[in-house]
Amino acid sequence: MNEEQPPSTLSFLQRLKKQFFHSPLHSNDELLQALKEAEESHIIDSHSRSIIEGTMQLESLEVRDVMVPKSKMVWVKRTTSTKDLLAVMVKSAHSRFPVMNSHEDKVQGVILAKDLLSHLANDQQKEFSYKEYLRPAILVPESKTLGALLRDFQQKHSHMAIVMDEYGEIAGLVTLEDVLEQIVGEIEDEHDFEEDNIIDFGDGRYLLKANTPLEEFNEFFQVSLDVSDVDTVAGFVIASFTYLPEQMSEIDIQGFHFKVLKTDSRRLHLLEVTKTNTADSK
Repeated sequence: MNEEQPPSTLSFLQRLKKQFFHSPLHSNDELLQALKEAEESHIIDSHSRSIIEGTMQLESLEVRDVMVPKSKMVWVKRTTSTKDLLAVMVKSAHSRFPVMNSHEDKVQGVILAKDLLSHLANDQQKEFSYKEYLRPAILVPESKTLGALLRDFQQKHSHMAIVMDEYGEIAGLVTLEDVLEQIVGEIEDEHDFEEDNIIDFGDGRYLLKANTPLEEFNEFFQVSLDVSDVDTVAGFVIASFTYLPEQMSEIDIQGFHFKVLKTDSRRLHLLEVTKTNTADSK
């Protein structure tokens, strides 16, 4: 009797190793090539390959690459009334809120929307008690890798961290969703249509969704970039490279410096943009 496991019951990793890993892999490029061959041989599908590639990128991406800058943060003060707190929560549709001091330069903790719901369910007449519900805030540097941040979130059972710059000032915030989106792609909900395609970090850097229409890019930066048969910034960047660039690839195009932050084997997802001195205004 043949005691070897039938192919149908072998795990994905066992099949991948059996088919392609006859010798040790020595670089990410070799692993990516093996994954490509695995997809072409129908051992894995394109979605699985994309997820693996996204996971591999976590150690090279930093918090600063995906964070929400301070200018876009939604927070409350510890003195915010219950009525105003409810209004902020309803308008933003967020589930977690940093609580700032009166000078708005230090985070005292985090409250959850469900904390306010619990309070209102028990006593609608009494003011919300920040002291009772305030949770510790995780502070992380801009340079922390997303892989390390994900491990922090797992160990501390948290979904949000406050990002600090090199001077100890608040630079922004980052959520578990921000990290997971680097693996599985955009996690859209009914409120995502309100998000901007271009986010200004305030230090000369801009975070840009790669599928942003070129027309919107031109309007935002007041320039006139144009490439025949290209409608999006992703198409514009790829046309300039003349191939699909890898993660962390950089290029200067018509007065702008583009850095690829998130990509997979088929398309660009996220770009960092900075202006150069040769940017042409309209």
